[in-house]
Amino acid sequence: MAPYCAGMPGTPLARAGHFVWLTARVLEQRRFAYSFLDGPDEAVEAALNAYRNDDGGFGHALEPDLRGPVSQPLHTAHALRVLDGIGRCGGQRAERVCRYLTEVSTAEGALPAVHPSLHGYPSAPWIPVVDEPKGDLLATGPVVGMLHRNGVWHAWLFRATDFCWAAIDALDTTHPYEAEAAVAFLDSVPDRARARAAAHRLGQLVREQRLAVLDPDRADEYPVSPGYAPGEYHFAYDFARTPDSLARQWFTDAELERSLDFLAAEQGEDGGWPMRWRAWAPGTRLEWRPIITIEALRTLRVYGRDI
Repeated sequence: MAPYCAGMPGTPLARAGHFVWLTARVLEQRRFAYSFLDGPDEAVEAALNAYRNDDGGFGHALEPDLRGPVSQPLHTAHALRVLDGIGRCGGQRAERVCRYLTEVSTAEGALPAVHPSLHGYPSAPWIPVVDEPKGDLLATGPVVGMLHRNGVWHAWLFRATDFCWAAIDALDTTHPYEAEAAVAFLDSVPDRARARAAAHRLGQLVREQRLAVLDPDRADEYPVSPGYAPGEYHFAYDFARTPDSLARQWFTDAELERSLDFLAAEQGEDGGWPMRWRAWAPGTRLEWRPIITIEALRTLRVYGRDI
C-alpha cells in the first residue's frame, strides 16, 4: 500500500491522509486506505466486525452519537454503508443483518431511529429513547435503499419498502436529513418510474422550503431547520451524493458547482472537514470528523474534482 502522501505532498488527499492517520479509529483508517490507497477490502470488514453483535446488528458506538454496546438500527445502517462502499453488502452478511432488522422493526415493518435497548446508555440529547418508538423514514430509507442497490431480497424488505413509499408520499413538509434519507431510498428502489416521480415532487418541496443552501456565500439568509444546530446547513452535494442521483436534477450546474467549490474550501488547516451538528460529548467530534472527511473526499472525486 502506498504511503498516504505518495508523491503529492500538500494536496487535499495528502492533508486528509495526515488527519486520518493522526485522529481516526481503525475502521476509518482502513476505509481511507481502501478508498484512496488501494488498500484491501478484507481489512475494512475485519475492522467493521469488531462492532458486530451476536444478534446480527451492530453497536459499540459505530455511529458516534449513540454510545454503548447494544445493536441499534442507526449503527446497522452505518455498517451497511461501509459494506456497500467495499462491495460486500450481500450474501450471508445481508441475511444476518435482515434477521436483526426483522427483530427490531415496528408494527408497520419499519425501523425506529432508536431501539429501546439503548435505555441506560449515553446518546445524543436530540435522539430520544422511548419504550414504543414509531417507524422512521430517516432510519428505514437508507437501509432499504442499500439493500435494493445490492440486489438483496428478504421478506423484511417488502413491508419496509411499502413503509418508505407511504412515508414519502405523505410528506408535505420535511427537513434535510429526512429528505436525504428519502433520496437514498429513491435512488435504488426497483420501481424507477415511481421513484422519478416521487423525487421530482420531493425536489420541489426541498426548494420551496429552502432546505438546500444554493449560494454558500449567503448561507445565513437560509433557514435552519427546527432542532438543528446554528449553522447546520445542507448543500446541493448533501442531497445529490453522486452525479447519477435523482436529486442531481434538483439543481442547476451552477448551483451544484458552487456547492462543490464550498465543499473543497471547507477542508481545515489540520486536513479534516468540519462537523456541522452539535458535539455533545468529548469524543464525538473526534470520531465523526474522519468519517466526514472520507465522505467529502469521495464526493469531490465522484464529481471529477481533483483531490
